[in-house]
Amino acid sequence: MPIALLALTAGAFGIGTTEFVIMGLLLQVSADLHVSIAAAGLLISGYAIGVAVGAPLLTLATRRLPRKTVLLALMAIFTLGNIACALAPSYDALMAARVITSLAHGTFFGVGSVVATGLVPPEKRASAIAIMFTGLTAATLLGVPAGAWLGLHFGWRATFWAVALIGLVALAVLARFVPREATRAEPAPLRDELAVLARPQVWLGLAMTVLGFAGVFAFYTYVQPVLTQVTGLSEAAVSPVLLLFGAGLAVGNLWGGKLADRAPMRAVIGTLVALAAVLALARWAMPQAAAAIVFIGVLGVVAFATVAPLQMRVMEKAAGAGQNLASSLNIAAFNLGNALGAWVGGLVILHTPGVPGLQNLGLAAAGLTAAGLLIALGSHALDRRRPPVECATAGA
Repeated sequence: MPIALLALTAGAFGIGTTEFVIMGLLLQVSADLHVSIAAAGLLISGYAIGVAVGAPLLTLATRRLPRKTVLLALMAIFTLGNIACALAPSYDALMAARVITSLAHGTFFGVGSVVATGLVPPEKRASAIAIMFTGLTAATLLGVPAGAWLGLHFGWRATFWAVALIGLVALAVLARFVPREATRAEPAPLRDELAVLARPQVWLGLAMTVLGFAGVFAFYTYVQPVLTQVTGLSEAAVSPVLLLFGAGLAVGNLWGGKLADRAPMRAVIGTLVALAAVLALARWAMPQAAAAIVFIGVLGVVAFATVAPLQMRVMEKAAGAGQNLASSLNIAAFNLGNALGAWVGGLVILHTPGVPGLQNLGLAAAGLTAAGLLIALGSHALDRRRPPVECATAGA
């Protein structure tokens, strides 16, 4: 794999860290800015909405620029946004800075996915996407705990200064190692790019991503109370257990890329089946400490095994002029899935308070992923009725 992929991975690490690190800073932010913890939690929702809105808009706005230029500009927005977060004098200013920072997220991963597939032979495209997304798994495994530690000892602003520094490093690495000639693309007419939105298979791919991945966050958003109230672990034991989840993400991400290299749609169906099955087992696994620990690691594997296949499926069906737009929209779909899953999980807990509600999270999460699986099966049935559209080579 070319070193340019590692440059994309570095950018993904920085962006992934800033997305999730706020989860470990809620108490400090709420105390310092004199807002409730619930209000501080909206900083996560604001970011997700910014990703969903910014992905298609920035992708279309930058369509005539070389992809390397776009990646550098997005990383500059990311870095400046984190500096603004560190300097924010109020809650409203912090929210605005978070939204500005989030605008770079979807387009970076969308355009980055296209660039990554153009750096490798066709049979390695899904693995290339998986390697770039390794930056996101590393952010979950390393960046978020490190950011929480910085916030605890030096204040939450120190965390955002550190993430801004990561952005500067990623900017320099991208500038040095991503070849400009590999990121050039002749801009297609806007009408041709938007034509991808008329393809039913692209919309089915986006729906698979939203519903399939929503199951992960319907459970994982509330994993701390599940581990303490259902499993009976101490709060101090939660962090080490979650490290297993992060390690599982890294393994599953690369595994999913290998599967998608062979047969993207079969990989989508297989990984969604595995994810739904594992989530359904949560009700029986979580009350027992040993089983719960194993379950969290396995969940990390099957959760991120879906990412590269889902991303590759949408790019495959958007072959040609609309590939950048569809790729970015699918990143937005992942974030919408995060928000949907957290909302559904919250409804389960609200309507069944206490331990019973927490025990039902796995079944509700499995239901969401199963809905995504049904869409995948329907999409596959459509494939069998007509010749599949081959994915155009990125940069063509």
